[in-house]
Amino acid sequence: MPDSAFGEIRDLPLFAAMTDANFAALVRGAYVQTFPAQIELIAEGDPSDFLHIVLSGSVDLFASWNGRETSLATVRPISTFILAATVRDAPYLMSARTLEKSRIALIPSQDVRAVFDIDANFARAVVTELAQCYRSVVKAQKDLKLRTSLERLANYLLRQQRRAGGAVSFELEHEKRRLASVLGMTPENLSRAFKGLQPYGLAVDGARVTITDQAELLRFARPSPLIDDAAT
Repeated sequence: MPDSAFGEIRDLPLFAAMTDANFAALVRGAYVQTFPAQIELIAEGDPSDFLHIVLSGSVDLFASWNGRETSLATVRPISTFILAATVRDAPYLMSARTLEKSRIALIPSQDVRAVFDIDANFARAVVTELAQCYRSVVKAQKDLKLRTSLERLANYLLRQQRRAGGAVSFELEHEKRRLASVLGMTPENLSRAFKGLQPYGLAVDGARVTITDQAELLRFARPSPLIDDAAT
């Protein structure tokens, strides 16, 4: 792995408290590769040979069954996927593909497990990251099971607005077919949901969303930190 990549990942909370010797052992067999868009990096059911770290670009985590497919999460720099399979030496439960040109670091899973056994700080960091992933899954389940399609879309847009710095108008992060999958809808239902939110202060022009009445959209969406706040 090039020296420039070491610094990029060394400061991640997952690796920051490790000893230098153990970090060197962890990345001795690692390498960095640049992938074009729409390249499948891993397939669900395959053995977890590597821990992947997104250094640039973005990655779609998705799953399929019986001819259907759904997007589960988007991974952005600088973060790992899929840590649980690596630690357990278990098959991947999700597939992953690049959404755009992406630079990915790959660390052999056997090295991750070996260092996990000898570096207490790394082990604690792994547990912390897995706990955060678990909480994210719980929030996603609550969002899906407790909210209507309009409420899910409204809260998603409010989260996107926060990521856009609170701007009244912003671009959708995903193309609409993928957004429908992320929110557990069909594209047709998503289109109806956008129209259904217009009376609550929303205007949409292609991929551009404008919140015309912030107070009314908030009143309708009723965002909760126990679902919508990534830091909670």
